[in-house]
Amino acid sequence: MGAKKGGSGVNVVLKWLKRQSMKVKSFLAVTFVVCSLMAMKLWVKNHEFFFIASEATHAAGIIVLIYKLTTKKTCSGLSLRSQELTALFLAVRLICSTVMEGDIHTLLDFATLVSTAWVIYMIRFKLKSTYIKKLDNFPLYYIVVPCAILALIIHPYRYAIRVSGVLWAFCVYLESVSVLPQLRMMQNAKMIEPFTSHYVFALGAARFLSCAHWILQVIETRGRYLYLIGYGYLWFPTAFFAEMVQTFILADFCYYYMKSLNDGQLIMKMPV
Repeated sequence: MGAKKGGSGVNVVLKWLKRQSMKVKSFLAVTFVVCSLMAMKLWVKNHEFFFIASEATHAAGIIVLIYKLTTKKTCSGLSLRSQELTALFLAVRLICSTVMEGDIHTLLDFATLVSTAWVIYMIRFKLKSTYIKKLDNFPLYYIVVPCAILALIIHPYRYAIRVSGVLWAFCVYLESVSVLPQLRMMQNAKMIEPFTSHYVFALGAARFLSCAHWILQVIETRGRYLYLIGYGYLWFPTAFFAEMVQTFILADFCYYYMKSLNDGQLIMKMPV
């Protein structure tokens, strides 16, 4: 009985939220984010854990895909182009991380890159017959070329080798929009099966944790973090904007994901 009451309470809140104007929804969303950040700041002393948690969550999403591909023997609903973009920015970030840091982030990136490469292999070869190519139609040059040009213009300058700064900026910008082909494919398909929606939700959770890391580091260092991650007046605002772009892109999906879970729907419907 308790579970039923709790579920009905959630339904009441969701119905009330649905009736509110966009201004009220935006205000509530901002309030929720601010409260979450304040709670994180109070409870977690080492904010580096957020970045590690972000990468680990992304890796967990890849594990969900591996489970789907190995047990269901289908890649239906998955965007090969998003996986290729993911492999590209991970490879670039792995190079930069190996040269500049060589720490736990390097290991996480390597593990995620290997897993992503395996997913690409499965889609391209083993499960090719289940790949719906006509729905995966987002042109990659619309993403890669602007990211490369922006990285050449705006990048951090603190690294001894300028190429490293350009590569790092490129992977930051590319990561922020790498999910667009997947979202486009889901919009084309209208319906999303559970494992694909779990994977995209994991990406959304990873982005939130990554943004929390950036924001809390700036607050904690009273702005000094802006210079620690690379000189250049435009670099940090642009990089932070890139992080926020992907967060907001995925926030809408996460809302409908949670709504579908609450409604008990296994197959998620994308809004028209």
